[in-house]
Amino acid sequence: MKRRTARENAFIAAFESTFHACELEEIVRYSRDCGEYAVDEFGEALLANYIAHLPEIDDMIRSKLKDWTLERLPRVNCTILRLAVAEMCFGGQDDMDSIVINEAVELSKKYAAGDEDYQFINGVLGAISREKAALAEGY
Repeated sequence: MKRRTARENAFIAAFESTFHACELEEIVRYSRDCGEYAVDEFGEALLANYIAHLPEIDDMIRSKLKDWTLERLPRVNCTILRLAVAEMCFGGQDDMDSIVINEAVELSKKYAAGDEDYQFINGVLGAISREKAALAEGY
């Protein structure tokens, strides 16, 4: 499975989990059983980081929201941001931020309701990426 498809399927599972009381693992298992939007190993690792680091991820996102709160963001945007930050900061590949941001923007263009949501997502993720790079360089 291509990474783009794996990211999209992980997004669908994570988004679905925001509506259901069941565990994300149950949603992943169901996606594999029915074969529709199946989450592969890459997607499962992405979701594991999403779950394991959610408080840290939310703090990173909150720090970049100027006049917004995380709770006011549409679920689609919030889920896209969380998954992208999980991959950028906890995915183990430091040089992939631009690819992850691009993929998040594409998900936003496909699933978000607002025509300009992709710009918002690009801005938040770009700010997190720049901060991450500055911290890595010791600034």
